[in-house]
Amino acid sequence: MRGAVLHGPKDLRFEEREMPSVIKPTDAILRISATCVCGSDLWPYRGIQKIAQPTPMGHEYCGIVEKVGSAVRTVKPGQFVIGSFFASDNTCPHCHAGYQTSCQQREFVTTAQAPILRVPLADGTLVAAPEVPPDDLVPSLLTLSDVMGTGWFAADAAGVKPGSTVAVVGDGAVGLLGVLSAKQIGAGRIIAMSRHESRQKLAKEFGATDIVTERGDDGVARIKELTKGIGADSVLECVGTQESMMQAIRSTRPGGGIGYVGVPHGVELDGEQLFFSHVHLHGGPAPVRRYLPELINLVWERKINPGKVFDLVLPLDQVAEGYRAMDERRAIKTLLRP
Repeated sequence: MRGAVLHGPKDLRFEEREMPSVIKPTDAILRISATCVCGSDLWPYRGIQKIAQPTPMGHEYCGIVEKVGSAVRTVKPGQFVIGSFFASDNTCPHCHAGYQTSCQQREFVTTAQAPILRVPLADGTLVAAPEVPPDDLVPSLLTLSDVMGTGWFAADAAGVKPGSTVAVVGDGAVGLLGVLSAKQIGAGRIIAMSRHESRQKLAKEFGATDIVTERGDDGVARIKELTKGIGADSVLECVGTQESMMQAIRSTRPGGGIGYVGVPHGVELDGEQLFFSHVHLHGGPAPVRRYLPELINLVWERKINPGKVFDLVLPLDQVAEGYRAMDERRAIKTLLRP
C-alpha cells in the first residue's frame, strides 16, 4: 500500500507503507472514501513542528468498514463511517463529560492519507451514517472528522447564542466553518476577518455579515467600531499565533467568550491582562466525537454543506501537490480521493 509520508520540511512523498491490519480486538479497518490535508498538517510540513523520522500523515477520514476486531459491537463491515482524529473509548469520565479528545485511552489517528486505515477503539470513535451516502455528500461528511467539528466546537466553546454578535479570527478552513457553525447556531451578526477575496466570498456564503480586512491593533479597532465600542459577544480563534490570540481577547466584550481551536505555536498569555479583560477562554483539541451524530444528521438532511470548503480535489497519489497548494495559499483545503 502507498500513502503520504513526511520526510522533512516541504518533503512530502507518496510511498510504500505497511498495510494496516487488526492488531487489537477493538480495532476496525476502513477503506478510505475520502481524506484531506489539514491546516495543522502544514506546521510539520513547514518545519515549524519538528519530526524525528519519516512520518505517515493524515487524520481526517471517512470510509467503508472492511473488517472489525472481535470486541467491536457498534460498527460492522459495509457501513460508511466517520471518526474523530483522536480515537476514544467514549466510556471514560472525560468522554462522558464530552471531551473525547482527552479520553484516558486516547490515540491520535495519524495515517489517514492512504487507501486503508486502522482505527483503534472503533466502538467509541466511529459513527455510522444512515447508509452509504451519495457521492456528493462525501466531502461534507469528511469535514465532520475534524475541520467542521472543530469549527463547531469553537462556536460552542465561545458561547455563541441565537442573535449574538460573533467575530471569527482566521480565514482558513476551520475559521470558515466556524462562520457556518455560528450561522447554524443562530448568531445574528458574524464578522469574518479575512484579507483574501475567495475566502471572503465563501465566508459570506456561509453566513458572514461583515468582513474585516485589518489585523492586529487595527483589526481590534475595526471590530470595536462595528460593535459601537463594545466588542463581540463571542470570538472564534482559529489560527494559533500570538497575534491571533491577542486579537481575539481584545475583540471580546467583558463577559464574552473565546473559543480557541487553532493549535497554539508560541502563544503566551499575560495573566494580569487576561484577569482584567473579564473574558471566558475555552478551547483545545475539538471533541468532534461529541458532535458527530448531530452534524451527520445536519449534512444528511442537507441543512449544511461544509464540503464547499474544499476548493481543490486531487487523486491521493498527488497528495504532495495538495500540500504545496495549501502552503502557498493557492487552495483553502485539499480533498484527496484514493
